[in-house]
Amino acid sequence: MTAPPAVAVLGLGEAGAAIARDIALSGNRVIGYDPAQSPPDGVEVAAGIPQAVASAKVVLSINAAAVALEVADAAAPALTPDKLYADLNTTAPALKRALWAIVEPTGARFADVALMEPVPDWGVRTPSLASGNGAEAYQAQLGSFGTPVTCVGAEPGAAAARKLARSVFMKGQAAAIGEALAAADRLGCEEWLYGDIESTLMRADGRLLRRLIEGSRQHAGRRVDEMAAAVEMLEELEVEPRVSAAAEAWLRSLAASEVRR
Repeated sequence: MTAPPAVAVLGLGEAGAAIARDIALSGNRVIGYDPAQSPPDGVEVAAGIPQAVASAKVVLSINAAAVALEVADAAAPALTPDKLYADLNTTAPALKRALWAIVEPTGARFADVALMEPVPDWGVRTPSLASGNGAEAYQAQLGSFGTPVTCVGAEPGAAAARKLARSVFMKGQAAAIGEALAAADRLGCEEWLYGDIESTLMRADGRLLRRLIEGSRQHAGRRVDEMAAAVEMLEELEVEPRVSAAAEAWLRSLAASEVRR
């Protein structure tokens, strides 16, 4: 039987260490590099990025987006056409395309990977989206370690774009909840509102989603007044209405578009 390819993990922070550890536990050879973190048990230490890449067929860059280009530049001299370079950082599609521009001249395949759940909870089994000319190779290689991968196209940046579109909802929802609870704290009813939000989320289904989308369009005019009142109350409570003001502006634009029809 042919041994699975060695995997280099560049970046051994919380996410990188979890993925590297799980791949090593599967019996695969893993070479790790991080200038500031020690590797988990079972992961070999490389002297630098070029050394890690030279010893591997699959390279996973799991760093902060701020250093993604620097890491790719350091890896490029050791990349060859038989290697796969996958960038798992959360960043803008334009940066993923810039990374592909570094990798492409080496002949290596490139995968733009978006991790869709918290890695500390899921490890190597974190559901992922992948795009780029190396997406299918990434799906095959990481799938052998238990990673569910959905390929979303050959264009680098496509996976990143989908994740960020989802982030608008996920992080926006968190911001809205935080703002609501801050107001409730000033009003002395934080525990009640927390319970009400929790109950709403537990009961959530497709009907709620449709109501939020369709109801906002149908009743935008009335809801503008409601959110204007909410903004006024938050200002009185000295809670900055960042999300509420944005929601009011969005509803005004919906109401105006309905009037123009």
